[in-house]
Amino acid sequence: MKRVKLKVMGISYSQTQSGAYALILIEEDGERRIPIIIGGFEAQAIVIKLENLDPPRPLTHDLFKKFADEFNISVTEVMIYKLEEGVFFSKLVCNNTEKTYSIDSRTSDAVAIALRFGCPIFITEEILDKAGITISPSDGEVTPSNDTDTIFETDTTKYGSYSDEELYKLIDDAVKTEDYERAASIRDEIEKRKKKMG
Repeated sequence: MKRVKLKVMGISYSQTQSGAYALILIEEDGERRIPIIIGGFEAQAIVIKLENLDPPRPLTHDLFKKFADEFNISVTEVMIYKLEEGVFFSKLVCNNTEKTYSIDSRTSDAVAIALRFGCPIFITEEILDKAGITISPSDGEVTPSNDTDTIFETDTTKYGSYSDEELYKLIDDAVKTEDYERAASIRDEIEKRKKKMG
C-alpha cells in the first residue's frame, strides 16, 4: 500500500453545506488536493494552530497534547486509511517509547492533533486517486489558485479603515472572547499590511 504525504493548505467555507467548512489538504510533492467537509469547532481548532493564535484557555486538542506530553506519549503520524460513502477514516499512530498504538479518529480531529504534534499526515495512493482534485488553469473554470490565502477565505476588507494599534486591540479582544474566526480575519489584515510595507 503506497502512502502519500499531505500538508494542510487551509480552510475555506463549504459551498455545499451551510455552516460547514472544507479542510484542504494537498500532496506534498504534487498538485492533487483533498477537500474534507468539517464542522465549525474542528475548523476553529485547525485555524488557531495555522494562525498561531494563543487562546486564553486550552481547547480540547491543546488539552490532548498537554495530557500526552505529561505521560510521555507522542503522536508520530496521522494516516487517512479509508474512504467510505464520502467519509474519510483516519488513525493516530502513537508511541510511549515502549509500544506503538493505533487509535481511530475523525480526520478533522486527527489533523488538528497532527498540527499540534508537528507530525506528518499520510493518505493511501488509492484514496488520493479516488478523491483527489487537480486544479489547473487549463480547466477553464474559476477555481482557487495555489495561494493559501485564497483557500483560507476571510473577509479582511472591513478592517481596512482601522489603525494598526486598533487592529492589535481588536485581535486581543477576539482571542479573549474566543472568537477565533474574527481573530484570524484581523490577523490576515495585519499580515497583508506587513507584506505591503516589506
